[in-house]
Amino acid sequence: MNWTDERVEKLKKLWAEGLSASQIAAQLGGVSRNAVIGKVHRLNLPGRAKAGGTATAARTPKRQTSAPRAPNYASRITTRTVTRQQGATMLKEEIEIETVEEMEYVPKGNVVVPISRRLGLTELTERTCKWPVGDPLKDDFHFCGCESPDNSPYCSYHQKLAYQPINERRRAAARVS
Repeated sequence: MNWTDERVEKLKKLWAEGLSASQIAAQLGGVSRNAVIGKVHRLNLPGRAKAGGTATAARTPKRQTSAPRAPNYASRITTRTVTRQQGATMLKEEIEIETVEEMEYVPKGNVVVPISRRLGLTELTERTCKWPVGDPLKDDFHFCGCESPDNSPYCSYHQKLAYQPINERRRAAARVS
């Protein structure tokens, strides 16, 4: 199907009247809705007029939100007001932050920590320990780099940290509870 000058003029007229692309395709015949949309886009026609009524009458008013209800429990949650910019206006939003208890780490006695070889990512091989040490965003970040057994990515020390027997995990979970 070719777009003749007559069909293009009819398309422009129907588009200005506010008909949908499907309705225009049906009236023109022999073209799909997508063909109409594509032609409108290539002609740089403005957004189609709304059929019937004014734009302000068609809008529904926003629903009023009720004030937030107080929680029924003793709260460990701290509320703070956050200001976020959105468009040309500033909105205030209250968010809830749950406070977390900080646990103190107590290392076991008689633990021998191997001396790290401090390897970078590009220096790792199949036979080196790939245990990350430190914060990846800091300059002093490195990998352990000690000798690792054949089928493991970690040295024997880091294997014990990474792979704990199920019974040990259950005991540790029971102590925390």
